[in-house]
Amino acid sequence: MNFNWDIFWQYLLQPSDVYLRALWMTCVIAVLAMALGCVIGLLTALMRLSSNPLIQAPARFYVWLIRGTPLLVQIVFLYTALAAGGIFRFEDIDLGWVVMPGNLQAAIIALGLNEGAYMAEIMRAGIGAVDKGQYEAGRSLGMTFAKLMRRIVLPQAFRIIVPPLGNEFNLMLKNTTLVSVIGVQELLLSTQMITSATFRVFELYLVVAIYFLALTTLWGFFQTWLERRFGQSDRRPATASKRMFGSYTEKLLRGR
Repeated sequence: MNFNWDIFWQYLLQPSDVYLRALWMTCVIAVLAMALGCVIGLLTALMRLSSNPLIQAPARFYVWLIRGTPLLVQIVFLYTALAAGGIFRFEDIDLGWVVMPGNLQAAIIALGLNEGAYMAEIMRAGIGAVDKGQYEAGRSLGMTFAKLMRRIVLPQAFRIIVPPLGNEFNLMLKNTTLVSVIGVQELLLSTQMITSATFRVFELYLVVAIYFLALTTLWGFFQTWLERRFGQSDRRPATASKRMFGSYTEKLLRGR
């Protein structure tokens, strides 16, 4: 095998501006799409928990549709098929300090919509795992549903949601490679462009694999810290008031 070590070490340790921009683009897409997915997932989870069938039905249909179709098809459909059908076309947006291309918008929205369906089930399970006594304690304090969720339920559910949420973001980092099919210049597409000029396919794809491995490893360390941070309260000895109301509700009672 004719492996060029000079090319390998050059692009691994001294990446070009093209590679650095692509690395930055990969991180931006992953973070924005994950944030959008969490918002959509939370709203969908709350709709799924509603007792009103008219509210439940759209949420169930959305989860069924997104989880039942391939992500790659969703990306191409959103950006290419909608434009070809004359339904909607993503145009470049001038934000003043930067121009956001239409394909980048479609990439973030497609990944976010896909992630939202999975986060909806994760968040629904996390909210459902909170003891029902917490709801009753919040209502006894005269809290509205929104305040009950924000002050009592969601903070406790978040401890349960953190591990699968971290795994989903890890997957999101790798799924950014799929948006190369609509011309978003992330790591994979940038590597393809460089390989077409240098013909060093094995070396450069090995480099991009190491980059993704580094990104997911760094995120793994952060996820471990996050899980330990939110798991600290579970290791504290429970008091009578915590057993009755829970730690978050107790804080509210002390502040009254």
